[in-house]
Amino acid sequence: MGGFKSFLIRGNLVDLAVAFVVGAAFATLVKDFSTSFIAPLIALLGGKHDYTSLAFTIHGTKFPYGVFVTSAISFFITALIVYFLLVSPTARLLKRLDRNKVAAERECPQCLADIPVRARRCQFCTSEVVPATHAP
Repeated sequence: MGGFKSFLIRGNLVDLAVAFVVGAAFATLVKDFSTSFIAPLIALLGGKHDYTSLAFTIHGTKFPYGVFVTSAISFFITALIVYFLLVSPTARLLKRLDRNKVAAERECPQCLADIPVRARRCQFCTSEVVPATHAP
């Protein structure tokens, strides 16, 4: 029973649960944003904002492609919002943080493998190297 309890409180599972709850709330938020603002804008351009009733019939079989169109628009809007509000700012922040970070590794001049900055000998080709003076 202790192992199961440890599994439940482990960081990864809790992080996953939080991400799932936040993701579900975010999906609802994007759906409502799409329904409240994007659909009326599309209606201004195309005259219609509810595509779920669109369908075609072949030999008596109905294909409701409007449901797919509505889902595709919702997915596209969600992807745009996630990219511009989460992915892009995070990438810029990581790039800025990497720019200020001092290198922990360098290339071996003989074999070009990555070795620690303060190394005196390459662990791959065993050649002697001069340790860098600007080590972290």
